[in-house]
Amino acid sequence: MAWNFGRSDRLAARAASRQASLLGAEEAQSFCRAVEGIDGIGFWSSDEDGAIRYLSAKALARLPSPDTVLGLPLGDIFQTFDDGAGSGRSLRFVLSRRSRFEKLPVCTGDGAHRRWWLLSGEAQFDEAGRFGGFCGLCSEITDDRRIAEENSREAMHDPLTGLLNRREMARLLDRTLRAYKAQERPCATLLIDLDRFKQVNDTLGHSTGDALLQQVAERLITIVGEAERICRLGGDEFQILVPDVEDRGDLGNLAERIIAMLSQPYSVEGNRCIIGASVGIAIAPFDGQDVDELVRNADLALYAAKHGGRGRFRFFSRELLTAAEDRRMLEENLHDALAHGELELHYQPIVAAGTDVVSGAEALVRWNHPKKGVISPAQFIPIAEESTMICQIGEWALRTACRDAVEWPGALRVAVNVSPRQFTDPGFPAVVANALAASGLPPERLELEITEGVFLAEGADTDARFRALKALGVRLALDDFGTGYSSLGYLRTAPFDKIKIDQSFVRGTAEAGARNKALIAAIVAMAKAIGMETTAEGIETLDQLAMLRELGVSHIQGYIYSQAIPAEAFMEAAGQPGWGIAPAGPAFQREDRVSMFRWIGAIHEDHYYPAVLRNLSATGALIDGLEDVPLGTRFVLYFGEGQLEVATVRRTIGEQLGVAFEKTLVSDGNGGLCTRTRISPYDLINAGLPPDFEVSTIRTPIAPRDGRISIPAFTSTVGRKAIQGTA
Repeated sequence: MAWNFGRSDRLAARAASRQASLLGAEEAQSFCRAVEGIDGIGFWSSDEDGAIRYLSAKALARLPSPDTVLGLPLGDIFQTFDDGAGSGRSLRFVLSRRSRFEKLPVCTGDGAHRRWWLLSGEAQFDEAGRFGGFCGLCSEITDDRRIAEENSREAMHDPLTGLLNRREMARLLDRTLRAYKAQERPCATLLIDLDRFKQVNDTLGHSTGDALLQQVAERLITIVGEAERICRLGGDEFQILVPDVEDRGDLGNLAERIIAMLSQPYSVEGNRCIIGASVGIAIAPFDGQDVDELVRNADLALYAAKHGGRGRFRFFSRELLTAAEDRRMLEENLHDALAHGELELHYQPIVAAGTDVVSGAEALVRWNHPKKGVISPAQFIPIAEESTMICQIGEWALRTACRDAVEWPGALRVAVNVSPRQFTDPGFPAVVANALAASGLPPERLELEITEGVFLAEGADTDARFRALKALGVRLALDDFGTGYSSLGYLRTAPFDKIKIDQSFVRGTAEAGARNKALIAAIVAMAKAIGMETTAEGIETLDQLAMLRELGVSHIQGYIYSQAIPAEAFMEAAGQPGWGIAPAGPAFQREDRVSMFRWIGAIHEDHYYPAVLRNLSATGALIDGLEDVPLGTRFVLYFGEGQLEVATVRRTIGEQLGVAFEKTLVSDGNGGLCTRTRISPYDLINAGLPPDFEVSTIRTPIAPRDGRISIPAFTSTVGRKAIQGTA
């Protein structure tokens, strides 16, 4: 035999050949037997048809069915696998060439019985040049292969959770985006940040935090279904790859499931831990076409979700590119707002459901910025909560509310929100005691509204804080009841006097198939059984009020009675004997309508009409800017950023059109609405829209059909108003 296996092997083979010429037949056979005796090495040969003619006994014994191997085609026993070298060689290919091949990676068996080998062989020809098969050497590399796979896995995966690591996710996302770009397929990525995880590490230790992260990873795998699409970026941040999905309704549902499941309580090393999650979503190619751009934009969306109140998701939009700078300026200004007297308290009445008599009010912080005007609490409270400012603002609000409430006539109570950061301060009970003493307010007239965030690390400190507050004589209310997953446990362990039913529960009663009404009834019955009051917040319509009265809710808070009003106005109204408020509002609950004023486009036949969006709901909108539009007219409304929706005119009031959407809009995760899918601006321009249609305020013809452009069907008042305004 001629053995040639690489340069070093060839040199050794030549030396062996020279030595073999000096060996007799018996010595040569003894030499071969010695080689076959080495563990993991064997000889093989095949006939001219590729059937196995000989295989060393030790190698034969390691195959799945050794008794049936001889006579079978070599390619049926040894299968080629990708060794990562990119050689592209297959066993059948190298056999068909009838020439030497060396160290070809192959495998045998399946599952736990799989073994890996390196196969080398030399084609055999007789003196007449006729092919007679192959002779060769096989060596088992199973142990080396498994070690290499383990090393590769460790290099690709996070050692704590077993999920992909940051580097491998970047590679996967890059490969996916490159392939999908050519195929014009969408791909989304979700960034997840755990809320309040740092507090777990700080209070319970890093070993508990590590165990918690492992449970988080298990829950994500349960939701997503494929561990190889989930990555732990590091710390308490995770990333998910969602291929071939651009429907923002589906992605929003996925984000909500993630938030809901990750927010359920954990049991770790005998400790009960409660965290939350915020999610940012970006979709290629709309929000980025390469890894860096897509991940950056998903990170901006995550940042917006966390600062919009946490426990929510947010889609990327172009406005987020400037939001970070706006937020930085807002944070700087907030540090001066308290010192400059820019903050004030407004009071929203809380009314007895059965009598419409005001029983108290909730104190709500308002910020009057000297340049920006009134800034929504939804913008500045999350900023304050991330810094020590929330404790300063909270203490100021507590002192101010007590000072105002002591002037109110009768026994009207004042409710003040307490942030988790405030509550965990060991000095908080002393702050409350000082506010009561300085104002002279009877403690039973002060109600502290506490969310479930204070129960993150239940223990002796939390229980002691509750005991200290109850010893002062103040009332305690569990705020946003129904939004968490362990509220019943809180009622068992904490001395609450009232449950506040979250407005999302009340609004959900109008949804088809909703069980919210039955759940509210159960909450009310439970509260009565343990001697607690109930307040339903965010009530806006008469049908909601009637339902809550029927269910026995004791108190109502919402626009149905009053919005939050300045302290002076509240004081004046409270002076009325037996102050009562008659409920007033829409008869029935309808989809939320958000008032706004911004440009959109209305496409009809061959023309793009600029219009003004006045308000928007999930099912319809009010637009302004077109005259003489018949009922039933269908438009394609363009909201910007590739968002289009078909709408039908249902009512007209002068230049205003009330339209109903063909498909319901979905939540953008931040209190707004968006279309489920989007169309690339490039496709819109290819369809005939002008390049500047995003900012156009002029009626514009779209590409002609059959060389002709139709006459505009409607009169646009937008252009006329612009001309009049210029004149």
